[in-house]
Amino acid sequence: MEDLKTILKKHNLRITDCRLDVMQYFLDEKSAHSQGDLENRFTKYDRVTLYRTLNSFLDSGILHKIPNETGSATYGLCHDTCSPDHHDHNHIHFKCNSCGQIECLDEKQSMPKVSLPNGYEAEGVNLIIDGKCANCA
Repeated sequence: MEDLKTILKKHNLRITDCRLDVMQYFLDEKSAHSQGDLENRFTKYDRVTLYRTLNSFLDSGILHKIPNETGSATYGLCHDTCSPDHHDHNHIHFKCNSCGQIECLDEKQSMPKVSLPNGYEAEGVNLIIDGKCANCA
């Protein structure tokens, strides 16, 4: 529990039961989760509290947003390379077509090189590979 409190303090966030519970959930599960996942898991917190918790984690560099084809977002844990001012998530995500789980793949995976036309400037890259995870294959 003390490690969770240290993480929140490091990111200048108040320590609340909801933040501690959500942080522990992300650390234990090691996969991305949507707000709906959190609402199903933590029925003792209302939708607004969970929404604010996700946004505070996103704004402080604890979580990053992973867009998907449905337009809803899932959230994954940031690595030590993130700060409130800069998220560094140019890595590959994997989505299982069977169970729906989304996870960040090893940071050592290289992103494909993409050449943009003149005048274009990339601000981020999102790459999701879909298939079957190790549990479903």
